[in-house]
Amino acid sequence: MTTTFRLTMAQLNPTVGDLAGNAAKARKAWDAAKDAGADMVALPEMFITGYSTQDLVMKPVFHQAAEAAIEALAAECADGPTIGIGGPYFTDDRLYNAYYICRGGKIVARQLKHFLPNYNVFDEVRQFRRGPIQGPYAIPNGPRIGSPICEDAWYEDVAEAMVESGAEILVVPNGSPFRREKFDVRMSKMVARVIENEVPLVYVNMVGGQDDQVFDGGSFVLNKGGKLAVQLPLFDEVLAHVDFEQTDDGWEAIAGEKAIFPDDLEQDYRAMVESLRDYCGKTGFKKVLLGLSGGIDSAIVAVIAADALGPENVRGVMLPSEYTSQSSLDDAQGVVDALGCNYDTVSIAGPRAAVTDALAPLFAGRDEDLTEENIQSRLRGVLLMAQSNKFGEMLLTTGNKSEVAVGYATIYGDMNGGYNPIKDMYKTRVFDACRWRNANHRPWMKAPAGEMIPVSIIDKPPSAELRPDQRDDDSLPPYDILDGILKMLVDEERSVADCVAAGYERETVKRVEHLLYISEYKRFQSAPGTRLSNRAFWLDRRYPIVNGFRDQS
Repeated sequence: MTTTFRLTMAQLNPTVGDLAGNAAKARKAWDAAKDAGADMVALPEMFITGYSTQDLVMKPVFHQAAEAAIEALAAECADGPTIGIGGPYFTDDRLYNAYYICRGGKIVARQLKHFLPNYNVFDEVRQFRRGPIQGPYAIPNGPRIGSPICEDAWYEDVAEAMVESGAEILVVPNGSPFRREKFDVRMSKMVARVIENEVPLVYVNMVGGQDDQVFDGGSFVLNKGGKLAVQLPLFDEVLAHVDFEQTDDGWEAIAGEKAIFPDDLEQDYRAMVESLRDYCGKTGFKKVLLGLSGGIDSAIVAVIAADALGPENVRGVMLPSEYTSQSSLDDAQGVVDALGCNYDTVSIAGPRAAVTDALAPLFAGRDEDLTEENIQSRLRGVLLMAQSNKFGEMLLTTGNKSEVAVGYATIYGDMNGGYNPIKDMYKTRVFDACRWRNANHRPWMKAPAGEMIPVSIIDKPPSAELRPDQRDDDSLPPYDILDGILKMLVDEERSVADCVAAGYERETVKRVEHLLYISEYKRFQSAPGTRLSNRAFWLDRRYPIVNGFRDQS
């Protein structure tokens, strides 16, 4: 005779701070679980508040409202499956990251997070107190379940203690953000917990964008031995009903669908689309605009925006000067024609002449230099921001990680904007992303299929076009060299000597290091953008603005 247990995995997209909206999503998932005859519905970590709340969760009125929302949800969902939902818990003057177990109209148990991540984008030691390691909770006529919360499952202690206390299944609620190649790390950690404890494990992650981070889902179920039973897709909201059977050897999940994941480049592209879509949707922007220069960076951002919001909600603006080539005008038009987005042209010639005349008495006798180039960029920023204010369209900025790293962008100029989807993508990878998008189309893309970025844009030498015959490699090393050095200095925190040993010229490395350090103030004031790597600028990599150190190795 076998006993069955049905669990509904709710891989959903919460919004930070939207307690009512998140509770409504949880209630809808509970309704679906009830209709499916489930015994329990499991939602992700901190679902009622969204994740990560940063310091918002420490505000008493907020965490009190969050707890009240969970209590109300429990009361509404009295007649049906057990609910597991993440949220804050305040007791004895201490705030915890908790997983609430609700049944019969009440909160019947809470699991408190023990291991608090305090690295990369995580700052939970600042926000929460460490909870004690606890035992499992019971499901009526079903298994005893332990719920190590996210980081708790990355170490042996919590899961081991729960199983030793009687847990027969581990249900792990997560708020685990995307970064390239992270899923394999997650899977290996969870397989280790299953093999160590010889019980099935359910990994429930959230999806959706929150500021710079994207939560990619990819929830799964493992049976004993680490055998994959169920695999949910990346990035999509999904409700999955998973059946377990109790056998002589313990509980076992019945195998279900196993989603196939795309390659890393497609995942990066999807992350940029989803982060921009949610950043706009969750902040209330329905339309965006950007300066469309005819270059590769603005072209890929325009396509990302069209894929995220639909071409009808994207407006490109060409802001030509006397240095703007005909090929750039043609290339920008090519992007607009392919996408079918809106397009306007606003010349900076008149404003530039007015600024030049105003400054002429002060600048008399001095040669033109970077100052005049930056005036052009800042005028473009002023004109774009004016349109953003007038039409209620969020301005996108378009600097890639290579440019952001070395400050090859003008503060209050082309750095103006509310969001930058390619902020964590090096220039060489931008080229790869353009080629990939031209050759591929997916159902989650709102722009047309086909060649969206003219080959002429991909093939031509990059240029800011702020002076005659200007090329990026007049001011910077070629991008393959620059990106190679930056990956070592930024992503790997390697030394100058390491870079030289890898084959790069010391003079070039020192120059790049200098540009990297003196550009920190620009990054401090830059727009947020999609996190793709383990060393994205902002929360992953926090450096001082004033910094006298230089590597002498």
